[in-house]
Amino acid sequence: MGVSPKIAPSMLSSDFANLAAEAKRMIDLGANWLHMDIMDGHFVPNLTIGAPVIESLRKHTNAYLDCHLMVTNPMDYVEQMGKAGASGFTFHVEVAKENWQELVKKIKSAGMRPGVALKPGTPVEEVYPLVEGTTPVEMVLVMTVEPGFGGQKFMPNMMDKVRALRHKYPTLDIEVDGGLGPSTIDAAAEAGANCIVAGSSVFGAPEPGEVISLLRASVEKNSSPL
Repeated sequence: MGVSPKIAPSMLSSDFANLAAEAKRMIDLGANWLHMDIMDGHFVPNLTIGAPVIESLRKHTNAYLDCHLMVTNPMDYVEQMGKAGASGFTFHVEVAKENWQELVKKIKSAGMRPGVALKPGTPVEEVYPLVEGTTPVEMVLVMTVEPGFGGQKFMPNMMDKVRALRHKYPTLDIEVDGGLGPSTIDAAAEAGANCIVAGSSVFGAPEPGEVISLLRASVEKNSSPL
């Protein structure tokens, strides 16, 4: 069985002053998920949004809110994000080596789908135990740029991580985030990524819907069973 494509426009690139309208526009144009970047100004230098914004947005959309927590203490955010209406809660493996089992359980009991992310410098092997645990994560996010800022260049050498994950876990949701767009999607899709986060390439396009369709078509072409 193949994995289904999930195209997730990165709302960090949207007009934050019109977040509800931007969310609706993306879903109407065919997005599956909305990717929300939560940064604490500590794990990464940037400071973005938190639970209050998720809670506000949730009142205006039923969309899957794919929340990526670039924070030093993910445990502190689980309850508030769950209450705010987050759908997915992806934490960083670098800050959860000691307590990931407890963290995953807590995320699930708060009604969210657990995911784990890894920075470019982190070996892919570090997430294997989390995918294979008794309470496993349900998605792995391979960062294809250093987390913290939008608009960076895609790192093609990260595709080895995606390939390794796809080979080992044929039905796992594998997400890529950073520099994804028409010129880089084929490399990611061929490696096995099926959840595609795209910010500048979607929001900066004259026709964002066409970019969303193109991203999906590339994943579909590459994920069909052989």
